[in-house]
Amino acid sequence: MTALSSLTFRKRITALQWARRLVWYVAVVAVVAAAAMQSIGVLVLGLVIAAVLSSALKAWQESARRQFIREARLPPFLLDKLRDLYPQLQPRDTELVVRGLRQFFMAHLRSKRQFVGMPSKVVDAAWHEFILHTQAYQQWCRYAFGGMLHHTPAEVLGHSAKRNDGLRRTWYWACKEESVDPRQPSRLPLLFALDAKFAIAGGFSYVPDCGDIDRAASSGAHCGTSFGDTGSDSGSGDSGGFGGSEPSSGDGGSSDSSSGSDGGSGCGGGGCGGGGGGD
Repeated sequence: MTALSSLTFRKRITALQWARRLVWYVAVVAVVAAAAMQSIGVLVLGLVIAAVLSSALKAWQESARRQFIREARLPPFLLDKLRDLYPQLQPRDTELVVRGLRQFFMAHLRSKRQFVGMPSKVVDAAWHEFILHTQAYQQWCRYAFGGMLHHTPAEVLGHSAKRNDGLRRTWYWACKEESVDPRQPSRLPLLFALDAKFAIAGGFSYVPDCGDIDRAASSGAHCGTSFGDTGSDSGSGDSGGFGGSEPSSGDGGSSDSSSGSDGGSGCGGGGCGGGGGGD
């Protein structure tokens, strides 16, 4: 992706933001005019049209943000920094890690900018290096999310249900990004597979199904099916099952944004082992 294409994304997102503001400015003018004419019908019609246009522009802007996260150019220095930190990584490997970082950013956007947990130590390293270049990172966040995404350490599922919601959101949207069933995954989404793939020291190892851990109980891996398990103490802190990412039929979702897990092992139906610690 060229710098010119990135600039095009930024211009499109900015134009849509100003268009939404213009719609409501025109609506205010119309309301004042309708009030002067004492025309309730014109007033209501103007507000309805403004609301519909604003909603359509917002949806278009969110689509542009998703495209920006997937395709806009990320700083090339991230690849070099990753190889300095993890010499075993080849150039193609670092590109996969950056793709994992995009997947994490997408999870934050698609969860309506709620807190999302970072499940990978190597992707967390890339994120941290990006943040150190504060101006570039702030600009990226402005176009991708409309505000800052602050850093929290990598984590695994713990015993505190509500504190797991951020990680469950990440799992849900990373699966959706790759058309994986988050409740019955046949494979891991990239973001959850990278630490094991590259044998990252102290990283987090996942398998798709808890049954795989039953068959290899000493693996120390965490299982993807635990993220949707609501029948144990490590179940989601809300009744949606994935940190509120799915519609809830119970007592409503939680917007808890506490960072990090309690440091416990990832436990769930079928049994899950402990993993490496966060940075």
